[in-house]
Amino acid sequence: METIWSKTLMPGDRWSGSIGKGKIIRFTAMGDGANLAMLMYNFYNLSEHYNAPDTMKAQHTFFLTKGHAIISDMGRALASIVDDTCGWHDSITGYTTREQTDAKYGKTTYQEQGNSYLKSGQQNFINELTKNGMSKRDLMPPVNFFSKIDADEKGNMIFCPDNCKKEMTVAIRTEMDVYIVLSNTPNPMDPSTTYPSVPIQIDISNANPVDSTDFCVCSSKYTRRAFENTWEYNLLLGK
Repeated sequence: METIWSKTLMPGDRWSGSIGKGKIIRFTAMGDGANLAMLMYNFYNLSEHYNAPDTMKAQHTFFLTKGHAIISDMGRALASIVDDTCGWHDSITGYTTREQTDAKYGKTTYQEQGNSYLKSGQQNFINELTKNGMSKRDLMPPVNFFSKIDADEKGNMIFCPDNCKKEMTVAIRTEMDVYIVLSNTPNPMDPSTTYPSVPIQIDISNANPVDSTDFCVCSSKYTRRAFENTWEYNLLLGK
């Protein structure tokens, strides 16, 4: 489909924006080992947001991939994953903090390094949220696109370093008008002591109409229920 907007998010960068219903947002890793953290909110009611526990529990999954809906704390499908060459995206490990970043990669500050200082996911998210009158209280666990977290027989979480290869993509379709926040910062479980440096290409295009036979809608009865909740919401808004 024809791209209507593009942006390259460099390592450590952040971005936020409002995106209307019926758009495809495609993320492309421009190198091996990418991690892109994303928060998502209802554009009209910013207190409604992506909810990792409900998304995982309702769809009986430990990770996200094609066919899964990104479900809010109101049980609605904010978006869905319509294409995925990576196959596994983390939704349980959260984001990096200033303390974690300093401890793992060495302390840097804006005062000393300027814009080259090493950003944390938490700082990036808060800086973007404040643009919409939000704050630290509006944080929640993000989706970490391109990262894989597995578990051993004892339940210990394991970071899988070879999950993402250069030019892998994941595409999400917005099912309602949303506000998203992105942070190109490391996964907090990445054991590397070198700050990752993988740009992410973002391309947005118009999606085809969604009906009851859509692949994501039909992936499970719980996913369908989330879509139905969204359809009802959009209908009453005249969307």
